[in-house]
Amino acid sequence: MKKIVIIGSNHAGLAAINVIVNSGIEAELVVFDKNSNLSYLGCGTSLFVGKQVESVNNLFYTSKDAYETKSSKIHINTEINKIDFIEKVVYAENQEKVEIKTEYDELILATGANPIELKLEGRDLKNIHTVKIFQDCQVVDQLLEDEAIQNIVVIGAGAIGIEMAEAVKRRGKSVDLIEKKATCMSNYFDPWFSEDMDACLMDNDIHLHYSEEVLAFQGKEFVEQVVTNKAVYQADLVLIAIGFQPNTGLGKNKIRLSEQGAFKVNLKQETNLPSVYAIGDCATIYSNALEKDTYIPRATNAVRSGMIAGSNISGIDLESTGTQGTTGISIFGYNMVATGLNLSEAKKARFDVLYTEFEDLQKPIFMEENHSVKVRIVYDKNTRRILGAQLASYHDISMGIHFFSLAIEEKVTIDKLKLTDIFFLPHFNQPYNYITMAALGAK
Repeated sequence: MKKIVIIGSNHAGLAAINVIVNSGIEAELVVFDKNSNLSYLGCGTSLFVGKQVESVNNLFYTSKDAYETKSSKIHINTEINKIDFIEKVVYAENQEKVEIKTEYDELILATGANPIELKLEGRDLKNIHTVKIFQDCQVVDQLLEDEAIQNIVVIGAGAIGIEMAEAVKRRGKSVDLIEKKATCMSNYFDPWFSEDMDACLMDNDIHLHYSEEVLAFQGKEFVEQVVTNKAVYQADLVLIAIGFQPNTGLGKNKIRLSEQGAFKVNLKQETNLPSVYAIGDCATIYSNALEKDTYIPRATNAVRSGMIAGSNISGIDLESTGTQGTTGISIFGYNMVATGLNLSEAKKARFDVLYTEFEDLQKPIFMEENHSVKVRIVYDKNTRRILGAQLASYHDISMGIHFFSLAIEEKVTIDKLKLTDIFFLPHFNQPYNYITMAALGAK
């Protein structure tokens, strides 16, 4: 019987387990995870902290017991000390300090990503936290219960940073949001969109401090101040949300890494080592917009990569279709979604790039509950290929971005989009659809 070892049991690892078990192959599955739980939906952290989710238990979609009934042995609270890739042996140690030596025929690395840290003076002060795992959620929630903690500084205005800023504000605290760049979410959205989100944040009394760099933390035992290149901010609690880096320590000297430090994999999730796969946030993924491998940590990419590795190990030939890096965010009811490349990222990738945009009401003027919608489509001047799209509205326009995601994957041109069949019904949209109108405006 084939023995499969999986290191990491969150979205990617669980997806691989599901496929392997459901395939019906005879295999022994052994899973290791350093955490005390599995299947935590980290995207729900801000919702729980902001009291938009009743119970933290709702942020888990399965349990260890559920998977151990599926012929899987799961070791939680277990650290991997080393992997012998030649002899195919994993050396682990559980919380009782008992060593576990496990041989494997196939190995899947689903080691995820770690929050990027700020290695600055005063970082060892208490009440400075990153936010990723379940325990982080618990700690932050408990700290916010303390009436003495009133001034919260959030560092980083990416998706997690602004979500946590909203969550903390919903708890009635004062929030200062510090960002090194000039706007929020600048990796995904052009200023035409991110400036609207900035206005939304300010309208909800979140204090924005952009184009500022954090230099140090000050205090005695607990953090009291955050020092930037422009000012000093009072802080009872600091949340660091400046991004993630792939967790590749277990294979760094053996498995090839990308420029971003992720395990390099092919379309079957195979690394350069035989019988070793890498999935999820520790691995590269092919970008259909860039037409090359890149690093885009996403829960959706993690699930798909787990399914691919699980299928190939189970004898089912399956290759990745790549990603467009589709993302979305909803803050105080304002929704923004994006896929592919924004204008600045397209230029950075050296495309000769153009864009077209349009803004209108979502529905005819006579309809109630009507909101403005804006769309921008980024495309290559020479090939006319769509490279990216962004949408924003107080209306839920999230499903529309999948239209553009598939267009990028299939290399659809901006001209092909101009007369695409889009239905009209006043309950949903206008006869002159904003997507069509944006495409018709392309040069």
